[in-house]
Amino acid sequence: MKPIRLLIGDDHVMFAQGLESLLRDEFELVGAAGNGEELVEMTLRLDPDVILVDISMPVLNGFDAVRRIKKSSSETRIIFLTMHDDATLLSEAFRCGASGYVLKQAAGEELINAIREVANGSTYVSPLLTDLPAQPVTLQTQKTTITPRQREVLELISRGLTMKEIASQLNISTRTAESHKYEMMQTLGVETTAELIRYSLRLGLIS
Repeated sequence: MKPIRLLIGDDHVMFAQGLESLLRDEFELVGAAGNGEELVEMTLRLDPDVILVDISMPVLNGFDAVRRIKKSSSETRIIFLTMHDDATLLSEAFRCGASGYVLKQAAGEELINAIREVANGSTYVSPLLTDLPAQPVTLQTQKTTITPRQREVLELISRGLTMKEIASQLNISTRTAESHKYEMMQTLGVETTAELIRYSLRLGLIS
């Protein structure tokens, strides 16, 4: 039987190295990516069977990286390996196309088992998520999709720029920038700029 070809996506070098030490005797490790853009590029080039990816990744967060990967490499199976014990994030992970969701505090044997199950076509959710529904794909949660332009506005808001500064940088009117911000707040169900930034970070919409 051919070994399962595994790609790791995590920006924490020591954690990624620990994963490699844990998994190298069980699987064929084809590489490790330190940011979302690199993960997409390596996936297209190396064609792994399974990817382990964190939600919080620089340059391109895990959710967006997986969306891109699934468009071009639909056969590759995805496991989110994360510290976030959260129903909203769990649901978003499966909507992106993931087949597994494992908490970083899980035992090594659990992760190995999850990789094997996902590689064989099953789905896997960490038993540590005992308070969350068993079928994450059916969770009823807020819509979290925002447009590419809204994401640009959101990134600049998170850096502390004013609406006028954002409009100038993106070559749009201040009114248009404010409209993008309002629409995002409506989409995410928040009322203040601070809540918009906090919730967007939590969902992985911005780095």
